[in-house]
Amino acid sequence: MAAGRGPSTAATPSPGSGGSAAPTALQVLRALDSGPRGLTEQAAEERLARFGENVLPTQRATPWPRRLLRGLRDPFTAVLLVLGLVSAAVASWATATVITFLVVVSCGLRISGELRADRSMAQLRELVATTAGVLRRADSRDAAPVVCEIPVDQLVPGDVISLGPGDLVPADVRLLRASGLRVYQAALTGESQPVDKYPVDVPDTRYGRGVFGQPHLCFQGSSVASGSGTAVVEATGAHTEFARTHTGVQRRGPSAFDRSVHGVSWILVRFTLLTPPLVLMANAAVDGRGLETLPFAVAVAVALTPEMLPVVVTTCLARGAALLARAHGVIVKRLPALHDLGAMDVLCLDKTGTLTEDRPVVHRALDADGQNDAEVLHWAGVNAWWTLQLADLPVPDMLDEALLDAVDEAEAMAYEPVTALPFDPVRRLATAVVSTPGRLGTHTLIVKGAVEAVLERCALSEEERARLHSLADRRATDGLRLLAVATADRAARHRAYTHADEHDLTFRGFVTLRDEVTDTAAAALRDLADRGVNVKILTGDHPGTATRACHDLGLAVDGVLTADRVDLLTDAELAAAARRTTVFARCSPDHKARIVTALRADGHTAGFLGDGANDLPALRAADIGICPRDAVAVARDGADVVLAGHQKQDKGGKDLTAIGRAVTAGRHAGGNITAYLRIALSSNLGNVIAMLAAGVLLPFLPMLPAQVLVQNLCFDAAQLAFAYDRPHPAALRRPAVLRPRGLLRFITGFGALNALADLATFALLALAMSGPGSDNDEAIFHSGWFTENLLTQALVMVLLHTGRRGARGGLSPVGWAAAALAAFGVLLPPSPLGPPLGMTALPLAYYAQLAAVLTLYAAALAMAMRRRERRHAERRVVMESSRSAPGASHG
Repeated sequence: MAAGRGPSTAATPSPGSGGSAAPTALQVLRALDSGPRGLTEQAAEERLARFGENVLPTQRATPWPRRLLRGLRDPFTAVLLVLGLVSAAVASWATATVITFLVVVSCGLRISGELRADRSMAQLRELVATTAGVLRRADSRDAAPVVCEIPVDQLVPGDVISLGPGDLVPADVRLLRASGLRVYQAALTGESQPVDKYPVDVPDTRYGRGVFGQPHLCFQGSSVASGSGTAVVEATGAHTEFARTHTGVQRRGPSAFDRSVHGVSWILVRFTLLTPPLVLMANAAVDGRGLETLPFAVAVAVALTPEMLPVVVTTCLARGAALLARAHGVIVKRLPALHDLGAMDVLCLDKTGTLTEDRPVVHRALDADGQNDAEVLHWAGVNAWWTLQLADLPVPDMLDEALLDAVDEAEAMAYEPVTALPFDPVRRLATAVVSTPGRLGTHTLIVKGAVEAVLERCALSEEERARLHSLADRRATDGLRLLAVATADRAARHRAYTHADEHDLTFRGFVTLRDEVTDTAAAALRDLADRGVNVKILTGDHPGTATRACHDLGLAVDGVLTADRVDLLTDAELAAAARRTTVFARCSPDHKARIVTALRADGHTAGFLGDGANDLPALRAADIGICPRDAVAVARDGADVVLAGHQKQDKGGKDLTAIGRAVTAGRHAGGNITAYLRIALSSNLGNVIAMLAAGVLLPFLPMLPAQVLVQNLCFDAAQLAFAYDRPHPAALRRPAVLRPRGLLRFITGFGALNALADLATFALLALAMSGPGSDNDEAIFHSGWFTENLLTQALVMVLLHTGRRGARGGLSPVGWAAAALAAFGVLLPPSPLGPPLGMTALPLAYYAQLAAVLTLYAAALAMAMRRRERRHAERRVVMESSRSAPGASHG
């Protein structure tokens, strides 16, 4: 075999290649042009140049010009840019300048927030382990192999690596030798229990479920739970099963934020396109004025459009994301995902590592009749202790560790050790042989392991064995793992004990184990339920195991569906079933993605929390993909939100309480954005209606273009306070969903009320202009309407924002901004800045009359808000009662 020749790409076997003609271990080594002694340094270098580094395909960093173009495609920003171009076309340079400035500020805030998230993600990538133990030889043919630690990105096909407890499997490998090797594959399959791995010379495709169930293959993304092994690398980088899972996943469709943005944008586009023609036609029909009113028509369209919308939205989201990262260690990679968190009403999550820790704990010890028996746990603990000591295992596996945590170590040490036969995946047993002080001439064999393996070695009748199998099956259905324990007394001897001595045992009982739930999961689930977020479990585990975890956490299980039943449902049927189902078990990655997609199609804003490569399709199918900090790299790259955690309370980012904080921040931002839209659009619509009416009734323009621009700038500056306000606590207890149809009903209703106040003001101004000494009718009208507009807008900001709840302990940022806006509206016309803008001081009698109009307007607003809140409260009561009724759907 030539040392420098690399493997042929066509001849290199894939770990996923099954079939009856699967290659033997020797054939694999020959195809890889390798051997048990590993590769030479020269061969490794040549293969590295040919196959590339052992790294996963990652998304390239997005350059800032592309981020800028992506921001300009935002529908809100596109509306403003069109208005800016029209303003420039009619030589309204001040309006065009202001619009351009707002667009630049909005895009700058968005780009800076995304860059900050990218820097945080780069820091997380540095926490991943980067070396592996590899057999390498010098270029000399007779050189002895040496185990060396090399970066995992330098691994190549044909390398022979060693695996030990706690190691990450750095590539797709085939086992050559193994001793008690058990591997966690939760990141790939979602199953929390480690699986047994051992060499198989002639593979049989009947093993397990698919490629991940084959015992002689280990895959990148898995980790060693216990035991050790030697393996040859078959695939690296983009050719691994891990990478195939990553690259084959399609991105979701429009998220909840995208759908809301497009809906509201189309409302704005329709109003904006309709307004200028109406203004022009009204002026042309009544007064014969044509294109000379075009600047005014453009100014009216600008007045209708909430120019500060991109700035307010981006500021709300960027401030919320920065606060989450600084105070709670939550990284929002995509700013709109913060809004989606606030709108989320369904959270889907994988059980393993989120609700439960990656370790079991002892639940009960039972005798042959199913009754509690501490003696069974005692014998199991003695077996675990002396197996660990005598077999010279580096660390106990997770089941032995759970037993040792539950027993008194001193009691186990009271026995004299003789020998141990450690666990292996073929026998599925572990045997410890001890002698009891004071019982000379007698050795005790203590055997524990899989129920079937232990029972078949016990001296039992067939009826008794069947009864014990039935008892074990009932416990397994309850979501518990079982270990069977048996003992046997043998005459002391000097020859070695072997597997043949494991017979005619006395059955002692069962030890049941359950998954340990995380410390904060129960409280976090209650908190999410209080916030109106329905939790659904999507797991690869057994349905009983998942249901047991839910019961331990106090999560009500309304229904259970397994993957085989999901396959029989159409998309519409799955959406209906998902409403009343809490646990989806035995799920593959495609099942998880399909369930999340069905929930979204049913009108829910769905989030998914996962940490493995098997979770990637669901992470990308959800409105919000969430993962913990110690998730696999592809999951972190595919997620929108990363729970990075803090070093002081480091749990790998798996603390679910962080999701509750993120939801609160999202609802905070979403509530402020919704409040801004309602207030700005309803007030603007009322003004536009009034302007159209005034254009028909008056022989002059109701407001000069410059006055419209100044008024608009004042209102816009005041509205920026919404980005810094705190919504009422009631707004944080339910999803903050921006529904375009509901928004349209709101702005038309309250816009019409605003227009009535403007029309009443017109009547007052008509009286003022008809009084003695009124020789400047246009200036008086412009000044009066300018003042009334800013005062009504200030009232709208306060009353429509807080409603009948009133202020909460002093003025909020919105309250201070409204007060400043009102003061500016009163003081500007009589000030030295009034005459250059075409305004003048108003008669004192006008202010008293205006106060009466504003009082009536405020009372009407308050009544309308009370009626609206009462109607919404009644609707929520009906919805909650229908959900709590027997057989109701739980969406």
